[in-house]
Amino acid sequence: MLRAYVVAFLIFLYAPIALLPVFAFNSGTVIAFPLDGFTLDWFAALRTNSELHSALLNSLTVAGTTSVLSVLLGLMAARANIRYTFPGKAAAMGLVMIPLVLPEIIVATSLLVVVVQFFGWSLSLVTVVAAHVLICTPFAIAILNASFQSLDPALEEAAIDLGETRSSTFRLVTLPLIMPGIIAALLICFTISLDEFIIAFFLTGSDTTLPVYIWSLLRFPNQLPVIMALGTILVIVSILILTLAEWNRRRGIARMGGKDSGGFL
Repeated sequence: MLRAYVVAFLIFLYAPIALLPVFAFNSGTVIAFPLDGFTLDWFAALRTNSELHSALLNSLTVAGTTSVLSVLLGLMAARANIRYTFPGKAAAMGLVMIPLVLPEIIVATSLLVVVVQFFGWSLSLVTVVAAHVLICTPFAIAILNASFQSLDPALEEAAIDLGETRSSTFRLVTLPLIMPGIIAALLICFTISLDEFIIAFFLTGSDTTLPVYIWSLLRFPNQLPVIMALGTILVIVSILILTLAEWNRRRGIARMGGKDSGGFL
């Protein structure tokens, strides 16, 4: 029964995703069976859509900036969490990790009130980046915690005993050893920011991101096949990025002789 439940759950979870390429290559504009025929026209339409290109560029800019800032903050927090003991550490780390469990609609609404009414800022890609850093940093911390836990502190102590400063030890010894974890965190944060919709929908201004642009296309039924084609590409890219991130994470743990915990979190 457990095996049957797992199979049924996976089918329910992944069947809609598996249908994306089916209708993306269908020549008909109606998303239904039977299929009309095979075509590549919907993928070709993506190449000539200037609004799509602008939204994609915005999303790549937001995701790239978010991933770098999130990993920098996550790197400092993870090192403090694993290497140091200080009053209130557990409470501080708990507060930092809260965005992992908060509903995004609550986070988005709260940030909208804070940004517009409290600070008086205008909505733009900058506000989207700030919000994405808030939700991506806990993921970076979770990945980098595992990297620091797998790093033997004796290696850093030996470097200091041999005359290196703490800063040079971190730059020459620690960073190279945890680099696979850093790359994995960058890729995960990039993927989360690229695919995030709810917060971007609330906080974006006139420059929309790709998920928000896709949402706007849903009002036009004749554009559904184009969305299917775009969704197929995004799913493939996301799978490749996540696979590369997991491979980097495992490679880093294996290099440091640590034990794999079985996943990012």
